[in-house]
Amino acid sequence: MPYLLIDFPSFSPIAIEIGPFAIRWYALGYICGITFGWFYARTLIKNDRLWAGSSPISLPQIDDFILWVTLGIIVGGRTGYVLFYNLPFFIEHPAAIFRLWEGGMSFHGGFLGCVVAVMWFARKNGISILSLGDITCGVAPIGIFLVRLTNFINGELWGRAADPSLPWAMVFPTGGNVPRHPSQLYEAGMEGLLLFAVLAVMIRLGALKRPGLILGSFILIYGLTRIIGEHFREPDVQLGYLWGGLTMGMLLSIPMLIVGLILIVLAVRRGAPKPIEAVR
Repeated sequence: MPYLLIDFPSFSPIAIEIGPFAIRWYALGYICGITFGWFYARTLIKNDRLWAGSSPISLPQIDDFILWVTLGIIVGGRTGYVLFYNLPFFIEHPAAIFRLWEGGMSFHGGFLGCVVAVMWFARKNGISILSLGDITCGVAPIGIFLVRLTNFINGELWGRAADPSLPWAMVFPTGGNVPRHPSQLYEAGMEGLLLFAVLAVMIRLGALKRPGLILGSFILIYGLTRIIGEHFREPDVQLGYLWGGLTMGMLLSIPMLIVGLILIVLAVRRGAPKPIEAVR
């Protein structure tokens, strides 16, 4: 008896089209992720009970920071993809580096871009690097969730071959006639929903009062969930499996486990700062 497999839904890569103007799902995921994250960040900053007295970051400052972090995501994400995932191709076709609409972004590169943006903006404005990092990481899972959904809509980054008896095994248009794991949805659930829920609970329990705790927890938990997700995700064809069956995503996530754990230990040992007056 043949197994009933799920055919991949037919989605147009374009989400909104008005005349010559078009926005692709991939771009829309980033736009909505940054926008919703900004709104959530403002909510956290306005709630003095979450901080040691009041937020060390003002609302005008977080509004200005949006442009910085957006540039960090785009420049870092693209640079990371070029260097980590497809450097030989871009050496031969350097002009393709700037064709962002064709896709190709690296989370780890985007994260490093955000780190640079946080450090630069915090020093320039005289605010806590760790607290700004906490806010940035506390809202980041929103964007990760939405971008993973757009990966699914685009039928890209699909999973490894699955047992045909798996109820949700899916045949992707570019993945051959092989039933596969919808790994994009796994990652959306783990790196997006689960990570957001854990950090939100930590924030409600007072984690923002210990600068660096949310930052470290984000790095550690994302690293863990990404490594788990990579066990179901098909490696990029140009890279395949690397040392010992590891994938590039796994290798880039391993240092996150170490850095995240160090930041958590330091935040716990450092304790909460003395309450400060609100700055609005």
